[in-house]
Amino acid sequence: MFDALSDRLESAWKKLRGQDKISQSNIQDALREVRRALLEADVNLQVVKDFISEVETKAQGAEVITGVRPDQQFIKIVYDELVQVMGEENIPLAEVEGKTTIVLMAGLQGTGKTTATAKLALHLRKLNRSCLLVATDVYRPAAIEQLLTLGKQIDVPVFELGSDADPVEIARQGVEHARAEGINTVIVDTAGRLQIDQDMMAELSRIKSTIEPDETLLVVDSMTGQEAANLTRTFHDQIGITGAILTKLDGDSRGGAALSVRQISGAPIKFVGVGEKVEALQPFYPERMASRILGMGDVLTLVEKAQEEIDLADAEQMQEKILSAKFDFTDFLKQLRLMKNMGSLGGIMKLIPGMGKLSDDQLKQGETQLKRCEAMINSMTKQERRNPDLLASSPSRRRRIASGAGYRESDVSKLVGDFQKMRSLMQQMGQGKFPGMPGMFGGGVMGNPLVAGNRPAPGWRGYPGGVPPTKKKKKEKKKKGFGTL
Repeated sequence: MFDALSDRLESAWKKLRGQDKISQSNIQDALREVRRALLEADVNLQVVKDFISEVETKAQGAEVITGVRPDQQFIKIVYDELVQVMGEENIPLAEVEGKTTIVLMAGLQGTGKTTATAKLALHLRKLNRSCLLVATDVYRPAAIEQLLTLGKQIDVPVFELGSDADPVEIARQGVEHARAEGINTVIVDTAGRLQIDQDMMAELSRIKSTIEPDETLLVVDSMTGQEAANLTRTFHDQIGITGAILTKLDGDSRGGAALSVRQISGAPIKFVGVGEKVEALQPFYPERMASRILGMGDVLTLVEKAQEEIDLADAEQMQEKILSAKFDFTDFLKQLRLMKNMGSLGGIMKLIPGMGKLSDDQLKQGETQLKRCEAMINSMTKQERRNPDLLASSPSRRRRIASGAGYRESDVSKLVGDFQKMRSLMQQMGQGKFPGMPGMFGGGVMGNPLVAGNRPAPGWRGYPGGVPPTKKKKKEKKKKGFGTL
């Protein structure tokens, strides 16, 4: 969602490249680009004014550190201010020791409130907190059924009294039931409206005064831009909220909500929804979000995603296989499926520093390439997967696999050849040797770490055999982004 904002900010850094130091004269063009970038991202106007003022003051008073370029120092100043605007630190969900923690969910219709309720319950379950969902939305058709379905999907019980009961009474009895059962956290899903009205606010107030929640979270659609911040402030003034959940952060919204909510409403962003699946909820870390906005990736989130999917024993076994060059196609297929569980290729790549500049077309080609690899490996026998050398010496086996997968024999030959190169390289790197990186799978996403401008990263040759291609091939590489399998 921050691609357009990142591109705009990139043009701001260029204004300072080649300069000896930050000065009043050369900083104005960069600030103008930053201001335009924030306004186009639909950030609240007052937030933009305050942001630019703070950056200008800090930039002019900054002493240029020896060995650091002015544009790099300016990026650091902007990064620090982004973190400041978004709240400085992650504020976790409350947990009251010795009693049931009550979470009240509020929001308008269409923001993904019911789904966010289930996502939050699953997130808490991963933290070993038992949960109960309470369905009080008796107005929207099938709202209770939706929550029941989601609860069954994530194995979390749902308390409901049907669509004819009073929402306040449902909430009260749901909380009492959770306490009686010794459940750690109860999450109350409330009714929304298409717009703020007094009936909704009155009902929310009655529910809140009855169950006395420890957290009141407002679910906000980030696609609404700076209006999300105004909505949060209105709810905060009338109901009193302790935090917000931004949904649809993986969409094509421009990022204004993430940069405006804390400053305008005073309520911290506690979680962000980054997909439709119930697993797609992440705690909100301002410093990580600032890093993503500036195109620096988010390694910590990537590591946390991996930790959720990777078994430590499997990882140690895989390491031994890599060091002894016994890594086979079965292991590779397992790694592909593991990556799928972590999310889309595009989502993963954007978390890796230097990879955020890959275009959508390049990422789609990478996805296609990985699917082709998987199809060909699925056409292999168990013996062939365990012993890739069998395929290197047997054209008939390669023809059979190609026919079964719907590709050419040359495609299978290239897969086998690239796999053997990769296996050899991984063994050398595991032993502390760092040779030139061969172009795995056509110099694409699996073996050629690209940075801005589609150039190989410093220290990586990135070409098969370590030999740079001709100018003609360079042009083809830049145009295609990924080689063909």
